[in-house]
Amino acid sequence: MLKFIKHHMETIAGIEIYPVISFVIFFVFFIALTIYVLKVDKKLFNDISNIPLDSNDTDHEDA
Repeated sequence: MLKFIKHHMETIAGIEIYPVISFVIFFVFFIALTIYVLKVDKKLFNDISNIPLDSNDTDHEDA
C-alpha cells in the first residue's frame, strides 16, 4: 500500500517541498509556544488553574 502511494507522490512535480514546509511550520509553532510558556507570568497560570475550584462563580450553580 505504501509503495502505491509513494509511486504517485513521486510523479507529482515539486512535491518534495511540502514535507519541508510542514516541518518548518511545526517547528516555528513549537518554538513560539515554548517561548510564550516560558515568558508568560506564572500568576496567570495559577489563576487559570484555580478557575474550576473558584466558589465565587454563581453562573453554573444550577448545572
